[in-house]
Amino acid sequence: CHVKNCTDPDKQYPLRFKDVQIEQIEYEPNEEFLVRMLPRLDWTALVKTAKDLNIAIPDSVPEDPASDQEFLQKLHTIIMETHVTDGSMVCDGCSHEYKITKGIANMLLAEHEI
Repeated sequence: CHVKNCTDPDKQYPLRFKDVQIEQIEYEPNEEFLVRMLPRLDWTALVKTAKDLNIAIPDSVPEDPASDQEFLQKLHTIIMETHVTDGSMVCDGCSHEYKITKGIANMLLAEHEI
């Protein structure tokens, strides 16, 4: 969150989804891409976000994710096929809401929030 009065950095990330509508759009899985993306993901934040969206993923990455087909399928579902179409993202540090409309989050702040 980048609101000037948001003072608790431990609660600013990740933003929490609220009253969202999601759309699942199927894509061809690319296991090599998923394995290469793993080191770039903040797994704790992804697990929290998945729970907000009622999507089950493991609490930790398996030792050999490349050979765990069930894990790769769940990862594929959450990062490639899940699209938030409407709702909002809320900062737990200051309760500021960022609206999501037609799949686009409005992260712009009003003049008094900067």
